[in-house]
Amino acid sequence: MNASKGFPWSKVQSEPGDGPLGGEAFAAIDRMTQALAARMTGGVSPAACALALFDWSVHLAGAPGKQAELVDKAARKAARFWLHAFAASMGDNAPPCIEPLPGDHRFDAEGWRRPPYDLLAQAFLLNQQWWHNVTREVPGVAPHHEEVVAFAARQALDVFSPSNAPFTNPEVAAKALETGGMNFAQGVRNWVEDVSRLATKQPPVGAENFEVGRNVAVTPGRVVYRNELIELIQYAPQTEAVAAEPVLVVPAWIMKYYILDLSPGNSLIRNLVADGRTVFCISWRNPTEKDRDLTLDDYRRHGVMAALEAIGAIVPGAKIHAAGYCLGGTLLSIAAAAMARAGDARLASVTLLAAQTDFTEPGELALFIDHSQLRFIESMMWNRGYLSADQMAGAFQLLRSNDLVWSRLVHDYLMGERTPMIDLMAWNADSTRMPYRMHAEYLRRLYLDNELAAGRFMVDGRPAALQNIRAPLFTVGTERDHVAPWRSVYKIHYLSDSDVTFVLTSGGHNAGIVSEPGHAGRRFRVALKRAADPCLGPDEWVAAATLKDGSWWSEWFGWLERHSTPERAAPPTIGAPAKGYAPLEDAPGSYVRDR
Repeated sequence: MNASKGFPWSKVQSEPGDGPLGGEAFAAIDRMTQALAARMTGGVSPAACALALFDWSVHLAGAPGKQAELVDKAARKAARFWLHAFAASMGDNAPPCIEPLPGDHRFDAEGWRRPPYDLLAQAFLLNQQWWHNVTREVPGVAPHHEEVVAFAARQALDVFSPSNAPFTNPEVAAKALETGGMNFAQGVRNWVEDVSRLATKQPPVGAENFEVGRNVAVTPGRVVYRNELIELIQYAPQTEAVAAEPVLVVPAWIMKYYILDLSPGNSLIRNLVADGRTVFCISWRNPTEKDRDLTLDDYRRHGVMAALEAIGAIVPGAKIHAAGYCLGGTLLSIAAAAMARAGDARLASVTLLAAQTDFTEPGELALFIDHSQLRFIESMMWNRGYLSADQMAGAFQLLRSNDLVWSRLVHDYLMGERTPMIDLMAWNADSTRMPYRMHAEYLRRLYLDNELAAGRFMVDGRPAALQNIRAPLFTVGTERDHVAPWRSVYKIHYLSDSDVTFVLTSGGHNAGIVSEPGHAGRRFRVALKRAADPCLGPDEWVAAATLKDGSWWSEWFGWLERHSTPERAAPPTIGAPAKGYAPLEDAPGSYVRDR
């Protein structure tokens, strides 16, 4: 008989005075080691990469059928290439043997249709397709490891794309011929300028032309409340009468709030105010190492809930339309669920803009989130007290390397040109930090453990269940979102027992939300699912939803009108000094200027 059977090993204690297993001193050694390694790897966990590579390579080595399939595909692709090369040698109108993937614009120029450049492009695309076959559908490989290996292979292949080299890119060759090679000299100057700005922590070229409070974030208003985490801005009315229900905007704190108040022509907040709304917006403070212990619940209590308290004092008795963008929308959904559980009925409606509530399919960001990688990220943040803006930017650039890395290399350094800076690009460069404890909780509890969708996310000792929300929901997803994929955002249908109006708009995570009326080429789909209606799958929804041209803003404004009381009222005063909410300074306030 096994003498250890039934022995309570989990209750075995260390020697007296030793403290808990994995004490702080020993854990700190591990943290420091991982933080040091992260500096050399750019924050990527070598263990996570090695596990993915090992899983893929072992299973591929043990799959002779898959190997034979790859040999067959290689032979077929070689035959297609040589047939194309032969056809191209006989005339100028040979059709390509392979087309680039949707969204890949590296080979759009007419020069790629002529030899020898067409052969270079076709060979690269066939090779890229073959490596896709190599890294996908290897029997037995864990899905996450498959995604990591496929992503790494794609990044490695992109390095060798003929579009990235000066003598294999017809556009660069034509530019060099036109300028006598001066495009390379200008490219070097551009590179030196960019490196010097990066080293001295200056914004990109042209960003200095967009100044907060001068030509961006200029909608008139006042800061009416401030604590250690937020400033609350109340915007001045632009109409003689306003809707009775004010609007609270909860932006993400991963970037500055004024993406929703960019230039006057594309400011969502300005348009809301002009539509006769009393608008409040949170401006988050940029945390430092002193804020390392701020929690996700601190953001809820001192952010969303504090703002609601202030609005209740300034506009007493009125229900509030709350709208959250990206991470701010996720936080708002948590706050709304907790309020519903507590019987707090202050919300007239909840709007979620490109915000996820179910993280089972979070898109390519999941590549950087597994237990090993998360431990690495936590150690980096533990060492600094926060996740820095450059670390976040690096991850997003990898996700869209063709658009954000390689196309810039070609355009700025090989062509010697500069893309004109616009307000959205300048805002994107005005980045923030994420406090250690809050971001660790966010990644582990939401991305990794998916506690919110599972009903296990606890607020004040009770689960914040989205099914408890009874306020109507207006949810927006964007077609090309790499941060919050629309199919992930769509899952709110499966989590809510309230009416859900879902909008799928053209554009990406940022440009799809900043979609002012009159913007050429904009379109969106919209459909209402009432609480008693059956749920549709995302593809079914696309087929059934109404397609409309123009900006989704007008659709939202009309929806807010339908969910507001019909009577208009005189605008409320700015702030409520008698209740402790005296105006402090003009918008956009001080926190937005923190670096």
